[in-house]
Amino acid sequence: MTACAIEGGSAGAAATADPEAEPEPEEPGEPAGADGSGLLPASTAAGQADERNGETEEAEASSTVTDARSHADAPPPPGGFTLTVDGAYAARLTAAPGPPGERAWYPERWTLDGPEPYAVPLPLDQPEEPDSEVSPLADGRVLIRRRVADRQMFSLLYPTGPGTGELLLGAVGCAEMTLLPPSPDGRCVYAQAAGADHTSLWLVAGGAFGPEEVARIPGHCSGGVWLDRAGRMLALDRQEPGGGPVKAVAVDLGRQGEVTPLLQIAPGSDDRLLLADPDSGLLLLRSDAPGHDRLGWGVLGSCLPVRFPECLRLPDVAVTPFAVQPGQMLMPESCAVALRIDGAPGSWVGVWRPAGRQLHQFAAPLGWVPGAGYWSRDGVLRLPYANGATPCGVALLEAPEDVEPSAVTGRTGGGEGGGEPSAADAAPAVCKPVPLGQAPLHGAARPD
Repeated sequence: MTACAIEGGSAGAAATADPEAEPEPEEPGEPAGADGSGLLPASTAAGQADERNGETEEAEASSTVTDARSHADAPPPPGGFTLTVDGAYAARLTAAPGPPGERAWYPERWTLDGPEPYAVPLPLDQPEEPDSEVSPLADGRVLIRRRVADRQMFSLLYPTGPGTGELLLGAVGCAEMTLLPPSPDGRCVYAQAAGADHTSLWLVAGGAFGPEEVARIPGHCSGGVWLDRAGRMLALDRQEPGGGPVKAVAVDLGRQGEVTPLLQIAPGSDDRLLLADPDSGLLLLRSDAPGHDRLGWGVLGSCLPVRFPECLRLPDVAVTPFAVQPGQMLMPESCAVALRIDGAPGSWVGVWRPAGRQLHQFAAPLGWVPGAGYWSRDGVLRLPYANGATPCGVALLEAPEDVEPSAVTGRTGGGEGGGEPSAADAAPAVCKPVPLGQAPLHGAARPD
């Protein structure tokens, strides 16, 4: 099967192995690899079978979230809200009450794996700058990156009695640097420094001798998605030196940063990886191969083409996935995906499965940091939030069941191949989000 970007119509469903059951539209590109798939296994699938047996949960819930929502009683954290891979800890920058422009920022660690969530402030003698970044570790410590002149300083913070302990890790002589999502192993934190001609990857926590450069990749890199449970295979979005399209590549940190192609949908398309689930192999990506920027999905190492579901194409809003249900071994179509939906009214939550081909929309809890959340293996989405009434809470949302379009409208679906309803049958629209109080909510955990 050739590499193709399937858009709308019957192309929204998981592709069938029978080419007659689901006709393909005109192909925008040539085959990307020897197997003709848009997802190149290359060495990115090396060790994939081993990594899918890992026990750590919520691999996709660790991505760093930006553009936090402000609420009535607290300012938005400038650097977002970062979760560990298993959802046990989170960290953010928050601020003490004060007039705008004079707030004192300090790190805060959330503990989320107990019967009740709680937050621990980690202030030092001097307030932090708003451009500092924090990342939690599996042992409860919090890494902080500070920019001091043209250097990046790294420390580990931890609660100690009534105060905050600090372990200095070292510095990197670099003007700009960004933390990558927490490593699946829970012990290491990586950062990238992107230049015009090359990008340096640094191990800034978890090494033997402080920050150390572990790879230097030609081109300008951005993004960052872990592909395995061991923290060895990292996907980055790379633009070659001198320009050209952006393509997701896989970086093998166990082989001195060896780079292999990961996404090649069409020769001139920008193909970025957004999320990956090591258990099922489900990949969430964004590409302009269909002719304009679209949200799509595929399977790591699969020979099937990338699909671009019509139900995820909403007018006047931005849809971004932020968490994938783990534990669905070799069943990517069954994974529930949580999506952040941003529009004029604000931000709310979407839930979608590749097999279901329906987007369910829910209002977010007051004080939710848009894009923060993680799944349990049994399909319960946990959404951390903080507001004046609840300084540290987690709303629980059970993934709703999908209903066949024919059961609702009385019309047949998109064909025997299980295709997406055409635009004429069911034009996607921005629905009014269902309040969490009316959603299949298990309850909200909050401190007394």
